[in-house]
Amino acid sequence: MHRRWWAGHSGGILPPSIFMTMVIMEQLFEFVGNHAGLIAIWGAFVVALMWDNNRRSGDSVSTAQATHLINRENALVVDIRDKKEFSTGHLAGAVNIPYANLASRLSELERHKNNPIILVCKSGQTVGVAGKMLREKGFNAVRMKGGMMEWNNQNLPLVKK
Repeated sequence: MHRRWWAGHSGGILPPSIFMTMVIMEQLFEFVGNHAGLIAIWGAFVVALMWDNNRRSGDSVSTAQATHLINRENALVVDIRDKKEFSTGHLAGAVNIPYANLASRLSELERHKNNPIILVCKSGQTVGVAGKMLREKGFNAVRMKGGMMEWNNQNLPLVKK
């Protein structure tokens, strides 16, 4: 039996949680050392998956870029949160089309086809699929990074109904 690096611990008996953490860490390091190629392939797969997901989600804009698009390029803000969340606070001039109704309400956006459309949700995560749908129909849709959470974190103005 080989001597573990922590076996010489002079502080007495270790609490079980620390002991188990040390055993798991030792096993993890041993696994990584024995399977470096497998870890590298897994890492490359994760990076490729993240890149593909980001590419499919489309372009994103910061809150400052969104403000610029709204003020200078007559962008339409489409908030895809449900009506209850929308009523707690939204961007001025935003149109509320919940994600569940977006496909059936695309005709409402037709007159804005030549303008940028900024898609907004709670955290900026769920607008990717909505953006893909709009881009496939010929719209110039972008998603706002961080969604309403980022807008609120920057203390930017809200309209409340």
